[in-house]
Amino acid sequence: MGILKHALILIIVPVLLIGCSEKPGEKAGEKGEAAPPANPAETPSRVHRGTNGEITITLDLATQKLMGLETTPVSAAQLSPEVKGYGRVLDISPLASQVAELAGARAVSQASQAELERLKTLAAQSNASQRALQAGEAAAVRDQAQAESARLRLLAAWGSAIAERQDLPELVQRLGSLSSALVEIDLPPDQPMNGTPTGARLVALADESAVAEGLWLGSAPAVDPQLQGRGFLFLVATNSPRLAPGAALTGYLSWPGEALAGVAVPREAIIRFNGAAWVYRQNAEQTFERVETALESPLANGWFVRGALKPGDKLVTGGAQQLLSEELKGEIEKPD
Repeated sequence: MGILKHALILIIVPVLLIGCSEKPGEKAGEKGEAAPPANPAETPSRVHRGTNGEITITLDLATQKLMGLETTPVSAAQLSPEVKGYGRVLDISPLASQVAELAGARAVSQASQAELERLKTLAAQSNASQRALQAGEAAAVRDQAQAESARLRLLAAWGSAIAERQDLPELVQRLGSLSSALVEIDLPPDQPMNGTPTGARLVALADESAVAEGLWLGSAPAVDPQLQGRGFLFLVATNSPRLAPGAALTGYLSWPGEALAGVAVPREAIIRFNGAAWVYRQNAEQTFERVETALESPLANGWFVRGALKPGDKLVTGGAQQLLSEELKGEIEKPD
C-alpha cells in the first residue's frame, strides 16, 4: 500500500506543475495561442464629406486655438469692367537719350536763330557782309531742321502721349530713379474694344502681391510684332512696388461700363490645391468648409471674387494651411 501511494504522488505532482506553468492569456487546450487584444474605441474623424462632395472640418475651440486659427469677414467690392492684357515695364534709356538730343538740338537752333537776328541788325547798319548774313541764315535753317528731326524721332518712338508732355524732362528724371514707371500693355488681336481704358491695375508676374495702379497715357505708337494687338501706355506715378524695366506684367484694363459686384478676399485666406484656389469658410462656431474660388482680378490686398462667396462670410486668414493639412491627414487615415 505504501508503494502505491508513492506511485500516485509521482504521477500527480508533474501534472500539477504543468498546469501551473500555463501562461496568462492561454486557454486550456490552446497552449501557444495568444488571446486577441481588446479593440480600443475609435476616435471620430474631424473631416466629413457631404452628399454633394462638400468637405467640412469640425474642430473644438481648444483645437482651433492650438492651431492658431483666425477668421476675417469679407467685405463687398465693386469693379469696373476689365480687359486682360500682358506687357512689361519699358526701359527708358532710349527715351532719356532722345529727350537729351532734342533739348540739345533746340538749344543749338535757338542760338543760331539769335545769331541770325544779330547779323540782320548788323547788315542793316552795313556792319555785316551779305555773305555772313547768308551763312547765318543757312545755319539757322539747318539747326531748326535738326531740332525738328529730333522731335519727330521722339514722336515716332514714343507717341504724342509722351513726346508732347510739357513736363517731359521731369518725367524722365522720375522714371530714371524708379520713383515712377512707364508700362506698355498689349491686348490680344481678337479683343473687341469700344472706347479707351480709364486706367489699369498692373500685377507683376513674378509676384502677384506687387500691384500698382496705372494712369492711362494713350495708345502705344507701334504694334507688338508677336501679339499683333493694340497696345496702351500707362504711367505708374508712385512706383511703390519698385517695378524695374523689363519686368513682365499682367494688366487689368478698366473699361467704361456698369460695375461688377463681388467681394474682396484677403490674400492670406487663399490656398492652392490641386491646381485651383480655395478658401476655408467658417459655417458654424466649430465647422469649416473648403470652398473653391475663381480669382477674377487682383486687388491691392487680395482678389476680387464673385459667385462663391457673399459679404460677411468669415474666411480663415490665419491657419488655413493647417486646416488643409488636417483635411489631408484625415484622408490618409481613412481605412482601405
